[in-house]
Amino acid sequence: MTFSELGVAPHLLKVLEDLNYSEPYPIQEAAIPPIIKRKDLLGIAKTGSGKTAAYVLPILMNVKPKRAVENRHIRVLVLVPTRELAVQVRDVFQQFSKGLPDRIKTIAVYGGASINPQMIAMQGVDILVATPGRLIELIESNAVYVSTLRTLVLDEADKMLNLGFKDEMDRIFKLLPNRRQNLLFSATLSDKVNNIQQILMTDPVIAKVDGADEDNIEWINQIAYLVTEEKKGPLLRYLIKKHDLKQVLIFTSSVYKADLVAEKLRKNNIDALSTHSKKSPKARRDALREFKSGELRVLVATDLLSRGIDIEFLPHVINYELPRSPKDYIHRIGRTGRAESPGDAISLVTVKDKNHFIVIQKKMGKNIYLEDSKDIDLKGY
Repeated sequence: MTFSELGVAPHLLKVLEDLNYSEPYPIQEAAIPPIIKRKDLLGIAKTGSGKTAAYVLPILMNVKPKRAVENRHIRVLVLVPTRELAVQVRDVFQQFSKGLPDRIKTIAVYGGASINPQMIAMQGVDILVATPGRLIELIESNAVYVSTLRTLVLDEADKMLNLGFKDEMDRIFKLLPNRRQNLLFSATLSDKVNNIQQILMTDPVIAKVDGADEDNIEWINQIAYLVTEEKKGPLLRYLIKKHDLKQVLIFTSSVYKADLVAEKLRKNNIDALSTHSKKSPKARRDALREFKSGELRVLVATDLLSRGIDIEFLPHVINYELPRSPKDYIHRIGRTGRAESPGDAISLVTVKDKNHFIVIQKKMGKNIYLEDSKDIDLKGY
């Protein structure tokens, strides 16, 4: 199957060719034709499966430039859970829009940044990518109008619901016109996601792609070390230096720990930055850009931002601290081993963590050998 056979317009085919998109991913094959036909669609696909392009391409084919009198009336709304994902989705829209015969304006809005520049940027906007809270603020300020909306996209709906955005989403839904196209994408089909789908959608096409994070585990080499809490730092530095690891994404369970781990790495001559909700949007964008380009060796992150970190060939993920939920563990390690490229997922496990780690393995259906780090010489690290 080719993008041309899916019905993608010639001007977008040229952009795809320039960007070296050779053939569509499964979620793109399943989603693009019905979205072009303006059908409602429920897409179940993991992060990194190509889902963003699966809705961006057909939306760009369907969206038409507005008349001047419709200023600040958006045609397409994409709701996302995090600022990082908002920026990422906006960039994909802008990247593909370069091949359009008509100018289409896409912007991203999110909290944690000044609202005034975002209000000004609403002039002439066609496609808006937004986090729910900031969108409500903009609507209440009459900076943007949703009464003529043609297409609504909920991207990573499961994450939005898990982060407690349901009330904001319900408020937004009540403001939207009844006649519109609804596209909902989620990594899992939970009861919450299913309820939203039943409320929003009319006879949706179901595009479920085999290969959620759980199905991606076969490409991931999982390693675990039993270690005392005080030896975690030396062991982490040993692993990075001894094995000359590049592009290492480290997960911690708190903002404090993320900063501390990054600081200790820098003191030991390992280039590292932390990224979390307490950092400014610019600091997070810069850190992620440097990490994705390979300029930054190590990025230390919290779970809250993990969904905005989308790198196709990330080689190494390290759980400095185990997450509370087995699902979060699977999501964390799913940052690597993507696009059928092998990757390493390393977990540092204390005696206190052992029972929880057993639960994670049972939920995952996979046993991981737990190596005792006491036999590793950590002197000098």
